[in-house]
Amino acid sequence: MTEDSRYQAVSSRDARFDGVFFFAVSTTGIYCRPSCPAVTPKRRNVSFYRTAAAAQGAGYRACRRCRPDAVPGSAEWNVRADVVGRAMRLIGDGVVDREGVAGLATRLGYSARQVQRQLNAELGAGPIALARAQRGHTARVLLQTTTLQAAEIAFAAGFASVRQFNDTIREIYAATPSELRSARAGRAPAQGGGAGVPLRLAYRGPYDARAMFDDLAARAVPGVEEVVGESGSRTYRRTLRLPGGASVAEVSERPGAGGWLECRLHLADLRDLTTATQRVRRLFDLDADPCAVAERLGADPVLAPLVAARPGLRVPGAADPHEAAIRVVAGASAAELVAVYGERLCVPSGGLTHLFPRAESLTEAGPPALRSLTTALAAGDITLDPGADREDTERRLLALAGIDAPTAARIRMHALGDPDVPLPGDPVVPAGAAPERWRPWSSYAMRYLAERPA
Repeated sequence: MTEDSRYQAVSSRDARFDGVFFFAVSTTGIYCRPSCPAVTPKRRNVSFYRTAAAAQGAGYRACRRCRPDAVPGSAEWNVRADVVGRAMRLIGDGVVDREGVAGLATRLGYSARQVQRQLNAELGAGPIALARAQRGHTARVLLQTTTLQAAEIAFAAGFASVRQFNDTIREIYAATPSELRSARAGRAPAQGGGAGVPLRLAYRGPYDARAMFDDLAARAVPGVEEVVGESGSRTYRRTLRLPGGASVAEVSERPGAGGWLECRLHLADLRDLTTATQRVRRLFDLDADPCAVAERLGADPVLAPLVAARPGLRVPGAADPHEAAIRVVAGASAAELVAVYGERLCVPSGGLTHLFPRAESLTEAGPPALRSLTTALAAGDITLDPGADREDTERRLLALAGIDAPTAARIRMHALGDPDVPLPGDPVVPAGAAPERWRPWSSYAMRYLAERPA
């Protein structure tokens, strides 16, 4: 986009670009999302930034009206396979908070200096600034949705000290933590960690929640997942294996009026909030750009009526990439693996009784394809995380005994969240189709074809 087209999006308050870029206003010192309802500023007073962290680094504070820190992530980071795209996915997963910039660089296979230079050159902010912006958002969520003490929130959000937490909140929001807490939007706060942390997970454009929940219900593994309630008002519940311990996520089917899904996270350790949030977002494909998908796929004669009939169809991702890959290979026997090898929760939660088994527990289980996959995962020969090199990962998968091209492609689509995976030889692809025209949204084309009436 040019700066003129970005300004046009701001003038029309186009929510499709929320999270794609941010704009800042020199006369007010604030930065906003493109759909901010405030009066459109004059063009000469507006500057544009790729990330919230870059706007904060330029000295702007977040708009209290449109909350630009709460927008969906840019779909660009899911599409891109380069270092910047991979880094953004890893930072979103909390890698910098847990492992530092050195850990991020090691996962990417570059030096810390190279990663810093590339992020700064393209995004106007380095990994520390990007992670800091994310910590600020996590802290605001906790301040406005729980009754936790400020010191507890500071460390839960990943800050090294209460002073650092206070300084960051004042800098980003031009308010003290107490002022942010008093400005909560009328929702009753959760009491400590027992009631869970309530979140609103934003998305852009239309969202076909019914199709997503139908798919999750059909594939739910007993003990690890459950879908309860009647269609239209269902709740998806699942266990999560997080760095701080076993946790439970709950997501409501009914979308909020502002374009979000209601979520509640029951965490063993509040420091896992950022990681848990990102994993649920990936599972529900909340950072997708359905308008871009519809524009590309709607030009295909075969797909056009399907896209028009099902706006906002998403591709289910993975809350745990290792689990997703194992389930692709195991198929219907995944439930048996959970019953035999899964880790029991100390306290069951409704129908949730287990964590999905670790790869290390399955190296001698099941057919050769499952054993070869889990052995490679356990040994670290194959890495399935948000920053994995997708091409290299697929090559490594194909080298394993029993893993064929369709299986590797499905792992790439669901476990790695690749939006551009045409499934070779899949029977849903009609004769004469031209998959090269679907790029970079081939995964969505396959989803639409799979939903086609028989």
